[in-house]
Amino acid sequence: MYMSLKGRIQSAFIVATLVVVAMGFTVFFFLDSLNTQISSITISSNKISLLTDEVRVSAVSILKMQKKIITTKPTTEDLKRLETLTESFQTQLQRLDSYYTEVEAKKIISKMQGYVDSLKTVVGKSSLFYREGGGISTINELTDKILEAFSEFQDIQYFQNEQRDKQVKNIIGETRRYMLIALIITFLGTILIALVIPGKISLPFKKINDAVRELQDCNYDVSIYYNQNDEIGELARELNKMITNMKKFEQLRIERISLEGRKFDTLANLVKKNIVLANAKGELTYMNNPMYTLLEMQSDDIINKNIADTVMPDSIITTFELAIKRRSKIENAEIIIPKRVLKVDPATGEHTYEETNEDAFHGYANVFPIRARESTLDYYLMIISTEVFV
Repeated sequence: MYMSLKGRIQSAFIVATLVVVAMGFTVFFFLDSLNTQISSITISSNKISLLTDEVRVSAVSILKMQKKIITTKPTTEDLKRLETLTESFQTQLQRLDSYYTEVEAKKIISKMQGYVDSLKTVVGKSSLFYREGGGISTINELTDKILEAFSEFQDIQYFQNEQRDKQVKNIIGETRRYMLIALIITFLGTILIALVIPGKISLPFKKINDAVRELQDCNYDVSIYYNQNDEIGELARELNKMITNMKKFEQLRIERISLEGRKFDTLANLVKKNIVLANAKGELTYMNNPMYTLLEMQSDDIINKNIADTVMPDSIITTFELAIKRRSKIENAEIIIPKRVLKVDPATGEHTYEETNEDAFHGYANVFPIRARESTLDYYLMIISTEVFV
């Protein structure tokens, strides 16, 4: 199934849009995950901090009541107050225990709960304070143990706060790393899309451009190979048809030129006058047979060569150059062709011609410009005769 050029461009934009959207969702996912993890850690840490503050306040309150009991004779209200504080402290420790999963922290909280239970039991037996003084000493001992255990718990909590900060940093670093990887992958994907898709779209245009350049150099043995059924494919097929027609036209043109050349050669050889044809660049393109006989030359010596680089007589060269320079007709220019003598070099056997003081031909020439659309395509026809043209 072939896709049109419009469809491919739309697909390229859709793919690019999807990449951008995917990148946006990926960044959002990582940021949301980071936010969720940090929020969870922060909420749990805040709850533990608040509950720890409550436990600290309760411990301080128990310590104050313990000092009051030691310094003064405890009353029933003091003992009930201390019992209430221990019950509240016990409830706070139970809630605090539910937030921890570490064995060491739970062990210390369990130890404090045991001390608080013992303290509550001692305080509940209020009659002991009146029969013996051992109850007060037991309260002092249990209170000290509770404070000692609470100090150990605070050390653990301080260590856990440091661990929490490291965990947050690790989460941020890991999220940053994942986002960087996602950005790199997206960047590489974008570069790949930018390299592949424009190349796929521009490749057929490059083929068409190369074919047009070949046509400019008059090379018609080219064709545009593009097998997709889209707008470019249709253009390529039409251009191939045009190239075929141009090739046929060029063949017809060459055949027509060849035919006209043969006609011109036949007519030029029928007349008794000498005929020479040159282009606007001063290159000889044709001479009839009488002229070859008069000059005693072969076609390879002069045809398609600049007239000034040949052994043509000076009078013919001068007349042609004047006509080409003026781009005008020359009438009855005097033409003198010296007689040449063939000489053979005994050493090399090379044949050469040398001019003599005698004239092989003395006559007149008329040059007729044959105009073309461009001056560089002009031709100049020279007709040489022994008689003056009228």
